[in-house]
Amino acid sequence: MRDGQAAQRLDALLADPVLANLMVALNPPGEETRLVGGIVRNALLGEPTDDVDLATTLLPPDILKRGKAMGWKAVPTGIEHGTITLLRAGRSFEVTTLRRDVETDGRHARVLFGRDFREDAARRDFTINALSLGFDGRLHDYFGGEADLVARMVRFIGDPDTRLREDYLRGLRFFRFSARYGEGRLDPAGMAAIARNRAGFAGLSRERIRQEVFKLLMAARVLPVLEQMDAAGLLPDLLGIESDLARFAARARLQAQHPHLPWPALARLAALLSRKGLVDPALQEALRLSNEEMRWLEQCAGAEDLITRGAAHLASWLAEDFPLAAGEAIALAAAVSAEPERILALAEAAEKHPRLHVSGRDFLAAGFTPGPVVGARLAAFRTAWIEAGAPESEAEQRAMFSWFLGGGTGR
Repeated sequence: MRDGQAAQRLDALLADPVLANLMVALNPPGEETRLVGGIVRNALLGEPTDDVDLATTLLPPDILKRGKAMGWKAVPTGIEHGTITLLRAGRSFEVTTLRRDVETDGRHARVLFGRDFREDAARRDFTINALSLGFDGRLHDYFGGEADLVARMVRFIGDPDTRLREDYLRGLRFFRFSARYGEGRLDPAGMAAIARNRAGFAGLSRERIRQEVFKLLMAARVLPVLEQMDAAGLLPDLLGIESDLARFAARARLQAQHPHLPWPALARLAALLSRKGLVDPALQEALRLSNEEMRWLEQCAGAEDLITRGAAHLASWLAEDFPLAAGEAIALAAAVSAEPERILALAEAAEKHPRLHVSGRDFLAAGFTPGPVVGARLAAFRTAWIEAGAPESEAEQRAMFSWFLGGGTGR
């Protein structure tokens, strides 16, 4: 089913001298070690990956012993679950003894070590992640993962309900992997199982939900996946807060037209949230956002509010008062505007806003008493300066300051 180039990419994996050295050490007579998971999947697709995982019949002490004997640094990163990390030549490889589950609680599993590659593969989440490549170059595909890669379909292995009840995080991973590797309609059986088991999301840690949500938002096909999630009523279960998919779709269209605009994960979250959800106090807990991230979102909301109320002349003010998120607020406002190009022009103005040379010290020098009145007068002057076109030269600003003090504005 694979083409010649895919076969060549698989051969190239095993021809890598560093990996070949490791495979020699981990394939003694009577034992077997294979490449598994993402490294095999992405090689078939012709896509890069930094993670190299191996599954082996060797027990953890044997992995440690053989790795060290071949000059590798061995770190018992998850030895209780059979995982040893081997490092050499600036590279790392995770080697895990074959396992089988004996008990699960919806997030964690108690496992026993085994020697059956098929049984180990059956523990994985999706068919496209259960592929393995032997040292002899043979591709092992127990559940039709290669055909699903060709079809660009993400499917659970076996019974979707069983896979979800073993680990409810797989429901979020289903959407993230579909947005990364899938095309078209999401697997109906998977969607139906997630809908039936949606209550299980509540038991997941907020940190893990945050990780999956942010990865999903950065995936190439996030919009069609979010649309299908929304149609199934699953977005509230994912975020736990109010969202606005039409707003996200508008921002995605703007990004397609202006790909130079920055659009990192936090900005994508701001686009997905409704205007109300953007300032919802529950948001921080729902996605374990840091205080700095919350400040960014609050600034984005404040700046967007000014722009959408028609304050087009406030470009320099946006950059002063909302330095963290002025650019994204402009992009969001443009996305939902009938005049996006006019509003986008504010972004350049916000980045190159003129400096205000007048400060509180000037008011003190003019005889004002230190205190809140100085701040209030400075804010009033800045408003007048912006409304006058925000002249850049210090001489013009000083002349305006003199006019401001003597123009009946009072102290």
